Amino acid sequence: MKCHLSKILGEKRLKMSDFSRNTGINSDTLRGIFNETATRVELNMVETLDEYLKIEEGDLYELAKKNIEGKIED
Repeated sequence: MKCHLSKILGEKRLKMSDFSRNTGINSDTLRGIFNETATRVELNMVETLDEYLKIEEGDLYELAKKNIEGKIED
């Protein structure tokens, strides 16, 4: 999966610390999502992120397509 949190936060000029404080989501958890190192994200957290960022479902995450060799394409 590809996460667009970095792009969205940049477009909205939001700081990670403010984002964490305003959503109540732990900053380490947000950093894992931001850096795409999180191995699991709860659905209610995705809903919270979508609501706070005022984005549609599916704007935050997208399924990455794999090529024939099994490598993820951009």
